[in-house]
Amino acid sequence: MIRQYMTAMALAAVASAGAVEPWSLDSCVNYAISHNITVQSRMLEAEGGRLSVTEAKDRFLPTVSGYGSQSFSFGRGLTAENTYANRNTSSFSAGAQLSLPIFQGLAGVRRLDYAKASLRALLEQTEAAKDDVTLNVTSQYLQALYTAEMMAVARERLAISTSELARRQQLLEAGKIPELDIYEARSQVSQDELNLVNCANDSIIALLDLAQMLNLPSAEGFAVQPLPDSQMPLLSPDEVWANASERNHALRAGEMQAEAADKNVALAKTGYIPTLSFSAGIGSNYYKTSGFQNEGFGSQMRHNFAKQIGFSLSVPIFDAFGTRNSVRRARVQAHTTRLQLDDSRQRLYKAIIQAYTQAVGAEKKRDAAAVAVESSRAAFEAMKVKFDNGRANATEYEKTRSDYTTALAQAVQAKYEAILRTRILLFYNK
Repeated sequence: MIRQYMTAMALAAVASAGAVEPWSLDSCVNYAISHNITVQSRMLEAEGGRLSVTEAKDRFLPTVSGYGSQSFSFGRGLTAENTYANRNTSSFSAGAQLSLPIFQGLAGVRRLDYAKASLRALLEQTEAAKDDVTLNVTSQYLQALYTAEMMAVARERLAISTSELARRQQLLEAGKIPELDIYEARSQVSQDELNLVNCANDSIIALLDLAQMLNLPSAEGFAVQPLPDSQMPLLSPDEVWANASERNHALRAGEMQAEAADKNVALAKTGYIPTLSFSAGIGSNYYKTSGFQNEGFGSQMRHNFAKQIGFSLSVPIFDAFGTRNSVRRARVQAHTTRLQLDDSRQRLYKAIIQAYTQAVGAEKKRDAAAVAVESSRAAFEAMKVKFDNGRANATEYEKTRSDYTTALAQAVQAKYEAILRTRILLFYNK
């Protein structure tokens, strides 16, 4: 009774998942991409990269600032006669200044190039994050379908054992079999009920994991659509690698990072180059001393109005090896980035070869499993006839039944393994 209750509860939970329209694989992938935290973080980083490009462009613009000051002085002070006297003074000044970089030692140009390269890397990293989400969701989606089909296999296994228990009950009542056969049949039904409960729980957990991967607010009523059972073409690893090496976003992000690292080396070298800037300013001041006749504020501001322009040249001679160390550090980072790019290429190539090898093996396993299902089904049906006519014992019957249901489970496993490996190849080939 406990197992029957558990079975009913598990199946009811699975059935309730189908209360709303099931999700397709594309809808799951799209929803996951738009709600994934990692993807959103990468998008924010890309937005920061755009701001860095804008900031690098703005550094070519002049800077303009205004100033004003007011000061007061009380007590003894030095006079024009080189004596000290008690006097109170106040002064006011105001003006504006402009500074325009004429030549920044190519720092502005190289800083802009570095910002643009970094932005391209960030955009590729965003797309790579979307690819990771797509691959993970596809794998979990197939896991949900696999557990659902395994539950169907467990349900068929339970139906066979339940039917056999009813048949043996009739034979026992007719006095044609010993009571021990009934106990064996009931034991088998109990085992199959427990297996169905486990499969139902696995299906629920697989759907829950997928819902959590999508960041759904609730997994209640969540269900997925089955995929078409058509076999997809198996691409060659050389073809997949040729396309992936050009279009894979993770590799392209690594290439952009390597390019940005090279530009950072060039930017660091600008510390060796002189810089030239232009400056201009206007201003005036007002001064008042107690005990003296002073012009009015307006008159002084007009009379003291001044303008100035100038050029400033800075030639680096010795900066305590600061520029040299910056260049060396940038070169180390560039070398590290290229090593990481080479590692990414090797890992992607190995993943493609592995996916192809596994896909070939899965297709062979799928074909063999289909043959095994047909053979075991025929053997089971023949054994059932022999067992019904008393020409086979219970052990022989249970073995053929177990072989048949095991072949069904292996066929389901081979099917989804082949689908997953083939889709991984298609994913890398896009």
